[in-house]
Amino acid sequence: MSLDLDQRFDPRHGKPVAIETGIVRVTAPNSGPMTFHGTNSYLIGRERLVVVDPGPDDTNHLAALLAAIDGRPVDAILVTHTHLDHSGLAAALARATSAPLVAQGPHRTSRPLLEGEINPLDAASDTAFAPDIVVEDGSEIVFGETRLRGLHTPGHTGNHMAFALEEPGLLFSGDHVMAWATSIVAPPDGSMADYMRSLDRLLARSDRRYLPGHGGPVENPAAFVRGLRAHRRMRESAVLEKVRAGLDGVPEMVAAIYHTTDPRLHGAAALSVLAHLESLMERGLIVAEGPFGLASRFRPV
Repeated sequence: MSLDLDQRFDPRHGKPVAIETGIVRVTAPNSGPMTFHGTNSYLIGRERLVVVDPGPDDTNHLAALLAAIDGRPVDAILVTHTHLDHSGLAAALARATSAPLVAQGPHRTSRPLLEGEINPLDAASDTAFAPDIVVEDGSEIVFGETRLRGLHTPGHTGNHMAFALEEPGLLFSGDHVMAWATSIVAPPDGSMADYMRSLDRLLARSDRRYLPGHGGPVENPAAFVRGLRAHRRMRESAVLEKVRAGLDGVPEMVAAIYHTTDPRLHGAAALSVLAHLESLMERGLIVAEGPFGLASRFRPV
């Protein structure tokens, strides 16, 4: 099954864009290879609001959000995960609106770091973030006129949470599922095994549309997630095949597997290859020579 990515997207930076009845998107001006056209912040509601993902610590984005809020009360600020492009503005927006911060928890890696291991996404992690309200997996949360359900979807980060507006069939999917590209999964911040389990969990649902952290909506989520899962399985098979063929380093595997990919994305590709290697190690199919990491050498069992 092929994965049909959709990169058609007009961010209209700083402008409120109506996405659905009672839902507005404001995209931050932090475009880049990893963030596409910028981080999407969402406002839910009419008379009273809930914000999903305040975005990066950017004064222009804060001004744009406050203009879109237009003096209406904000009952909560939800954070899908604690990478700085999503949560960096949380404290400033909370101060400006007196709204509580709501999330699955503070930032954490998917597992403890191994001896001598460095988290390659450490600089992107918002270790200062502290939620006022912790949402348990599967719990229903109500803020003013907005009723949502929190779904713990680890993989991209250990504390990644999607938020579902179940009556209209909408899921704020954060960075777990996006239409424009596959998500970065980089151990130890993320885990490919967790990511795949979270995809399976989403496939058990019947959401109509996903509103992601970057890019445009995922319009046919069930089919897209099936394609995404098949794509990840194909990549993992390719990684295992390369190890069995004698390619033992991450750079060599990236060059072989991602030769048609924009070189600017090879750093992200290396992290995904490492995540697949970790998953293969967990299943006893390969082993690492020396400490696990981007510089490790791998061989089949």
